[in-house]
Amino acid sequence: MTETFPADVTVCPAAPEDRPTVERLWLLFRHDLSESEGTLPGPDGTFRGERVEYALTRPDWAPYLFLKDGRPAGFAFVRGLDGPVRVLNSFFVVRGARRRGVGTRLAQDVLRRHPGAWEIAFQKTNPAAVRFWPHVARSLAGDAWTRELRPVPDRPELPPDVWISLAVTG
Repeated sequence: MTETFPADVTVCPAAPEDRPTVERLWLLFRHDLSESEGTLPGPDGTFRGERVEYALTRPDWAPYLFLKDGRPAGFAFVRGLDGPVRVLNSFFVVRGARRRGVGTRLAQDVLRRHPGAWEIAFQKTNPAAVRFWPHVARSLAGDAWTRELRPVPDRPELPPDVWISLAVTG
């Protein structure tokens, strides 16, 4: 199913043939996060990309590509489709498509595609995420959502992530 928004932004499942586009968007996403995480790319100029591989090949993951006027505008990776809780593993909107409510509509669309319990993690050092994800949670669940800090697995040097939990109906 492809959903079209008034701003000519569509959400569609990413297919294996979309891999080069998703990989390029992944680099932009990781570059954005590097500001708040203080990370640098590897010697070859890329960031770790195993999540792209997982999203495009594992049956319990769902990758989505966002298109604006037919051009790449971002992506989302959902994992945990075979479990009781879905996790929004990665979510990215290119800067040229931000600040017009597009990200909120895209996040709502992706979460509504998989009704049920959800968890969304983000870094408290990322001011845009700190504002954005509670807004999305309220738009979908009113006051029926929670926020908690959790340590980053196998990364004791990093500050804990913020996790939002909510239930989404279709």
